[in-house]
Amino acid sequence: MTLTLYNTLTRRQEPFETVEPGKVKMYYCGVTVYDYCHLGHARACIVWDVVRRYLQFIGYEVRYIQNFTDIDDKILNRACVEHSSMEAVADRFIKAYFEDMARLGIKEADEYPRATHTMNGIQRLIHELENKGFAYPADGDVYYAVRQFAEYGKLSGRKLEDMQAGKSERVNVEDPEYQKKKDPFDFALWKAAKPGEPAWESPWGAGRPGWHIECSAMVRDRLGDTIDIHAGGADLIFPHHENEIAQSEAVTGKPLARYWLHNGMVKVDGEKMSKSLGNFTTIRDLLDRGVDPMAVRLFVLTAQYRTPIDFTDEAIAAATNGWHTIKEGLLFGYQYGQQLGWGVGSGEWGVGTASLLPETVEYFQESVNNDFNFPGGLTVLFELAKELRREGNILVHEGKTETSPEELQRQWQTLVTLAGVLGLEAQIETETQTSNGLSDAEIEAKIQQRQEARIAKNFAESDRIRDQLQAEGITLIDSRDGTRWHRN
Repeated sequence: MTLTLYNTLTRRQEPFETVEPGKVKMYYCGVTVYDYCHLGHARACIVWDVVRRYLQFIGYEVRYIQNFTDIDDKILNRACVEHSSMEAVADRFIKAYFEDMARLGIKEADEYPRATHTMNGIQRLIHELENKGFAYPADGDVYYAVRQFAEYGKLSGRKLEDMQAGKSERVNVEDPEYQKKKDPFDFALWKAAKPGEPAWESPWGAGRPGWHIECSAMVRDRLGDTIDIHAGGADLIFPHHENEIAQSEAVTGKPLARYWLHNGMVKVDGEKMSKSLGNFTTIRDLLDRGVDPMAVRLFVLTAQYRTPIDFTDEAIAAATNGWHTIKEGLLFGYQYGQQLGWGVGSGEWGVGTASLLPETVEYFQESVNNDFNFPGGLTVLFELAKELRREGNILVHEGKTETSPEELQRQWQTLVTLAGVLGLEAQIETETQTSNGLSDAEIEAKIQQRQEARIAKNFAESDRIRDQLQAEGITLIDSRDGTRWHRN
């Protein structure tokens, strides 16, 4: 079962082979921190979170880096409107980012470099490009000479000659930046300071870096010349990732990344998400409306990661129903484990690979190894969850099941483990309690009171207790063997 990935660079699916055996160096182009994260960010962060989890699950040691772009025109514009500073705006939305990601169950990266903390690396890289003839200064700016890099366009498939006609129609020849360039396709590595803007001293004068050079420098500083996976949204292929390659490889002479992976975009009711269309939804707005974060994860994972995904009310409702099915399976052990003789608590039952169903795990891996086919992996989870739900219903209504406790435990442990690979986890403390926090002992005490009322032929009191428990989400099942109960 070899993991194969679709590589944007080669436009084909390839076996995954790392620079260093058993280790993965992975970089994800993160967010520009001028506003709250939206559904597009949610999809990207969930996808690359699960990619990282899966690589770790199959035995790789993963070093995962995600950057923050904390110097940008949009950040500066917001700071101006709010009479604040670039740093204050960036810090506020970085804090909000971590809050949103925690709600979605996103594991933190190993490191979050910030552009403003990487100035030495940025200036060093620009200086090397200048020395090698790939960059030139112009009145305080520094530009990358695109035509000097013979392989420019290899990631996006774009050719300069094909873009020439269209670009010439859009260029404003009166633009001071255009007049500084030797070629219209050249892009800024360093921008001269403007009045009132933050600036850093450099050999070319006070200024700030261009967007593309920031990621090239952060990748190099944190992970080296060549990494295994460079990930990001499909909207970054050109020009951002194309320019990263041109910058980095011109200096090192080595591939920047072995595999370029890109997630598809999010649409809303078939249209591109944008504030102007009024269909722009932030993560916190969605979750504050009561949508379960795990349903959001499930919604994202039901689509192949490279394809566009359409966010609709129907789609999130379907994902919510799907999550309820998986959640029932995940809670099976906590609801019935003691009854099946597994032990008092989850800690005594253990969840380890030695106790998993090997054929089920193998089928899961066969699916996901095909270019991170998470929808195929979810099929395995649904089958396990539905079987455990069926067994739970039998236990509720009949008190016992023909399936052995050992087999049920292995099914449950397999589900919990594989769901964890996809970041799908049930909140045990909240999911297994009623709204007023009735403990198992309190429920048993009320059942005993009801039994005493029935013996005394006080059926009104017996019915009152039953109805009270039902209102609290507790269903009672009377049989010849006594009264059993379960939480709805």
